[in-house]
Amino acid sequence: MNDNEEKDKPQSASRGRQHGDQNYGKAFAIGLALNGGFIVVEVFYGLIGNSVALLSDAGHNFGDALGLILAWGASVLSKRPPSERFTYGLRGTSILAALFNAVFLLVTIGALSWEAIQRIGEPKAVSGKIVMIVAAIGVFVNGATALLFASGRKGDINLRGAFMHMASDALVSAGVVVVGFITYLSHWFWLDPIVSLVINIIIVWGTWGLLRDAVGMSLAAVPTAIDLRDVRHFFEKQEGVASVHDLHVWPMSTTEVALTCHLVMPSGHPGDAYVQRLTKALADKFEIRHATIQIEIDQDAACELAADKAV
Repeated sequence: MNDNEEKDKPQSASRGRQHGDQNYGKAFAIGLALNGGFIVVEVFYGLIGNSVALLSDAGHNFGDALGLILAWGASVLSKRPPSERFTYGLRGTSILAALFNAVFLLVTIGALSWEAIQRIGEPKAVSGKIVMIVAAIGVFVNGATALLFASGRKGDINLRGAFMHMASDALVSAGVVVVGFITYLSHWFWLDPIVSLVINIIIVWGTWGLLRDAVGMSLAAVPTAIDLRDVRHFFEKQEGVASVHDLHVWPMSTTEVALTCHLVMPSGHPGDAYVQRLTKALADKFEIRHATIQIEIDQDAACELAADKAV
């Protein structure tokens, strides 16, 4: 591979391989331990301080803890070897986990927003001091947990889902700190639901991209880090290739990409070494590490999959 090809290598895909090889089991374990303990604290002081905001945030954190468990389970299952039934293994569970996390977060935000809307008309007295102190602890717990997944969020949307959950919780807790402080000084109890709605809008804005990417992966869309036209051009410029068809690129998991294609080579099959060189170049240039390439010799023989829209 020449220097220009090395420079053209998709950086986001490169990060995907780097982070996909790391073991985040310890990060999941620490995150669950921190959040589990904090949920208990929030429920206890939410009841003492008569704070629906803290109880709602505890419910939100409980949902996120479930999301962490699911993401952790998916990261473990995705490493299981293939079987006679699941010939690709269970790599796709990481995509399902990311999709679930995005949907679950949006549903949770919807429920909290509905509660906030109802409380605008009927604000309730709360202990601003307790709310402020407990929420400040939440900023630290959720922020620290989010940092555990920060390095992997750009290369793996499963980790990105875990990061989004924790980062959104830290944002919610920060908002609750502000509300608790102002409420403690002014007794403006109506401020709590207003700020909650603003925070929820911000979280939905950030979660939409995660949902879009997760849906795309679940539908076998070409990963955003790869331009299919570049892949096609890569094949077309190879020596001996007359045409390319039945080209498909899709995610096997949140970190692995697969490819299949037919190469028409009228001069004859170039040999296994040629195909191996292509697969290595695909891995180096596009981070496509599971490539299946079919060589067709007879240019006049009609392939059923030669049409552009054939599948």
